[in-house]
Amino acid sequence: MSKPKIATASLAGCFGCHMSILDIDERILELIELVDFDKSPVDDIKKFTGEVDIGIIEGGCCNSENVHVLKDFRKHCRILVSLGECAMMGGLPAMRNNIPIEECINEAYLDGPSTYNPEGIIPNDPELPIILDKVYPCHEIVKIDYFLPGCPPRADLIWDALLTLATGKDFELAYDAFKYD
Repeated sequence: MSKPKIATASLAGCFGCHMSILDIDERILELIELVDFDKSPVDDIKKFTGEVDIGIIEGGCCNSENVHVLKDFRKHCRILVSLGECAMMGGLPAMRNNIPIEECINEAYLDGPSTYNPEGIIPNDPELPIILDKVYPCHEIVKIDYFLPGCPPRADLIWDALLTLATGKDFELAYDAFKYD
């Protein structure tokens, strides 16, 4: 019997959710017995080797490249899990959502307190991704099957979710996963 395949990817965020995946510590050895990792920074596979059973996406969409990566990722995943606040709600990158794009660009390249740009050059190479009007959570771009909250989600929550999904069971979050005291 073949093992389920898992893939992971990161969009606009801090990569903390992937660090939480690694925080399952020695249980990662148990996970490797249950699943095969496909495209993921965890194993450094850069391209999909085929379809995967479970995809885990972290980060939101702040530019055209993020949208392209997310749509392509969704096409390869039977189940897609939105991991962390950036993927679920835009997270810290979404703090720019109430600021006009032009103001953000000016602050970054022209007027920032630590900016030195005497020529006033704003990058405009056609190879650069186009900045979106706001940072979008993943579920506003593609269908998401499960959501794991947290910034980053607790390693135990990720472990429980992966174990449940890898063994083909339905995954339900306990109320305390969403309750913060």
